[in-house]
Amino acid sequence: MGSWLERNIIEPGKLPLLLALTAFVLTFVITRVVTRLIRAGKGPFGNVQAGGVHIHHVVPGVILTVIGGFGAVASSRHGFGAAVCAVVFGIGAGLVLDEFALILHLADVYWTEEGRQSVEVVVLTAALVGLVLSGFSPFGVNDLTEDELQGRGSVIWTVAVNFLFSLVALSKGKTFLAVFGIIVPVVALVGALRLARPGSLWSRRFYGRRPRARARSTLRATRHDKRWAAPTRAVQDWIGGKPTPIPDHTPPDHRP
Repeated sequence: MGSWLERNIIEPGKLPLLLALTAFVLTFVITRVVTRLIRAGKGPFGNVQAGGVHIHHVVPGVILTVIGGFGAVASSRHGFGAAVCAVVFGIGAGLVLDEFALILHLADVYWTEEGRQSVEVVVLTAALVGLVLSGFSPFGVNDLTEDELQGRGSVIWTVAVNFLFSLVALSKGKTFLAVFGIIVPVVALVGALRLARPGSLWSRRFYGRRPRARARSTLRATRHDKRWAAPTRAVQDWIGGKPTPIPDHTPPDHRP
């Protein structure tokens, strides 16, 4: 089965990556369905408790990721063992990144605004792996000719320039453009050329004495957020569920 897939559908050697991505996405989807059912009090599912401690699914996720990762290193890129390790790793990664926000904040923020970061990271990871499966290589190395690949200097130069573009885009607050730019260099170039977001490292360093640039940056960021904030939140809510509203404990006399 694996050999047929590699001969007819995907590039040779990429079957483990495809299996890992499929397991990753399915695990995230199933996990979100189960957690939303638990949250709604429906179905036979419930939180896992051990000695009064809530065991988050990031715990088995870490274990599975370690097993799958070391198993993949120990095995070849072909065969049944590599396929099994890829699936185990994908399941573990899905469980871990579904609670990425919990790891980042060291608090149970699963159903809060901060918990949206888990959805963002999962979508970003799936998109990047999908690009690699589609034939893209990090830092544009796939754009080099066979003769250029023979020259180590050309490869190093290409990687360095594309990395610089990604770094500039990141310093300008264009996180998604910087990350996607690792796989598709022109994306990082766009992020590097655009105005920095207010509060970014680039803005603080280079816009401090440039009021016009700072004003343009603020205006563009405001327009962008006004246009895309609502659709982005709607997609995040559809994928991961709506965060729990924080009750307003402000006395009525002090509310605006």
